[in-house]
Amino acid sequence: MIASTLEHPKLNILVQSFSYKHQLPNDESGNGGGFIFDCRGILNPGRFEEYKTLTGKDSSVIHFLETKTRMQEFLHAAKSLVTISIDDYLARGFEHLQINFGCTGGQHRSVYCAEQMAKFLKETYPVSVTLRHIEQERKGRIL
Repeated sequence: MIASTLEHPKLNILVQSFSYKHQLPNDESGNGGGFIFDCRGILNPGRFEEYKTLTGKDSSVIHFLETKTRMQEFLHAAKSLVTISIDDYLARGFEHLQINFGCTGGQHRSVYCAEQMAKFLKETYPVSVTLRHIEQERKGRIL
């Protein structure tokens, strides 16, 4: 069920990628968290020399994740869980939801997942979506 923008203009969704080498993302909304999906079970492209300097936004990393791993199944499951909450949050007038994807370095798998989730949310729901890549920001990289 997708609610209209006029009925629920206030749901703000923060989607983030992060590295498990550092702390879990903080919830600035004061609501106590949201979702944290662990991407470390997916084969890491960063283990292969040709992908080490790239991120989950680069086409060769995307191709690797979409053809050599079970990433599509992982994302489908994450989207299914998130959809349940968003439908409920919209119906109940909630204002904040946080969705986080973590991996070892916060560079390949989690970046890819956060990008894909943000795209899905923007295409599916009348909500405000903010996308952050915490580890990449920490390293001074602008994605």
